[in-house]
Amino acid sequence: MVEPAGVLPQQAWRLSTEPGSWPDEILVDVERLNLDAASYRQLREEHGTPDAMRRAVAGIIEQRGKMHNPVTGSGGMLLGTVREVGPESPLGLKVGDRIATLVSLTLTPLRIDGGLDGLADWSGESEQVPCRGTAVLFGRSIAAVLPPDLPDELSLSVLDVCGAPALTDRVVRDAGSGSSVLVLGGGGKSGSLSLAAARRAGAGRLVALVPTEAEADAVLAAGLADEIVVADARNAVAVAEAVGDQVDVTIVCVDVPGCEHGAVLATSDGGTVVFFSMATSFSAAALGAEGLASDVRMLIGNGYVPGHAAFALDLFRETPGVRELFERRERHTSPT
Repeated sequence: MVEPAGVLPQQAWRLSTEPGSWPDEILVDVERLNLDAASYRQLREEHGTPDAMRRAVAGIIEQRGKMHNPVTGSGGMLLGTVREVGPESPLGLKVGDRIATLVSLTLTPLRIDGGLDGLADWSGESEQVPCRGTAVLFGRSIAAVLPPDLPDELSLSVLDVCGAPALTDRVVRDAGSGSSVLVLGGGGKSGSLSLAAARRAGAGRLVALVPTEAEADAVLAAGLADEIVVADARNAVAVAEAVGDQVDVTIVCVDVPGCEHGAVLATSDGGTVVFFSMATSFSAAALGAEGLASDVRMLIGNGYVPGHAAFALDLFRETPGVRELFERRERHTSPT
């Protein structure tokens, strides 16, 4: 049951979380949510304190039956253990499998046991939210069994953004060997994996744009880019000046709004801009490109590419610099 009736789950204002499942559905005992970066930033900036953030997240889930941030329109994904599998489920999962969902929390029926108390273990300092609850996966959902060789927190972080490197690989290969690639937000999760994917796909010039010198130092130490530039991705002129010669492909992996015009300005005519950020405005991107008379192809990364989970995990294992950035992020966001 959804509200309003007749719409798909992602469009719904509220989903039913009543127990019981259809023959093709799976019931999951939830252990951890992973909020998407744009949603987490918005919650942190608006609510500030951990207590207020916990109240906000618990309130959204209680009100909507899913984690669907009404401001950003985004959600995240979750980690849990399969409790029940419907006899007609096509997902190939079995009871006891520990999984990460690869579909958004904005379309996943979710209930947190104990409401606010169920989020008591969340410090508010990380996108990952320890919790107790239940969720339902539909027959057309996607999930990945957690790999045994990686800690849960790292696996969840990689799988949260696995669509970005997989699509980056495809786009860079289409652009041709030696193409130039810019990643806005190259120090983040999706950004660092996208840099690694672009390198593997044969990129020539590889540029990472980051907002601070500290992030620049981290990306430099990780060895993921040929050039690292520091600029505010929301300042289109600053982005263009920092990047210099326009690139063939720009990958947008930032978690703040207002970065569309810089991405367009940095990309050459005939090039491609891929927007992975949930903070992207379609109208700003489309009208900005028109206003700049920029003949660029613009793609929206929808988070799904066949084989994206395995691709991202393999890339993570094979690229020590990416793992260093992920582990550094975990150290800086984990409570002491």
